[in-house]
Amino acid sequence: MSKVIHGRGYVYSLQFHLVWCVKYRRKVLVNEIEKSLKEILIQLCKDHEITIEEMETDHDHVHMLISLKPQHYIPTVVKTLKGHSARRLFKLHPEIKRFLWGGHLWNPSYFIATVSENTEEQVRRYIQSQKQK
Repeated sequence: MSKVIHGRGYVYSLQFHLVWCVKYRRKVLVNEIEKSLKEILIQLCKDHEITIEEMETDHDHVHMLISLKPQHYIPTVVKTLKGHSARRLFKLHPEIKRFLWGGHLWNPSYFIATVSENTEEQVRRYIQSQKQK
């Protein structure tokens, strides 16, 4: 069950299922690239006070179950995660660029849904099953 957090003057529990894809659905999130991406996302979330409850990738997309503070603005969170991770991955793994045109790693769109205590376990299992397809 999601944790209820007490802030200064407010109490909250905000969880979201976030999904985004590699541009052109190129299957580049493999081996060391996948490992680097996960490390980058963990550090970015730590730096921005975002809690990763679950995270998994498939070869062409990322699934995350994240907890946010009420002060976070969802489009800014997504832009930060996608933008910073792309820059860092291109720097660490320049070979990715040969699979993509125009220097963009991520598709500009994304999916985000709120997660309640009734659906949290189902979302967790779904994210964990991404590698089993």
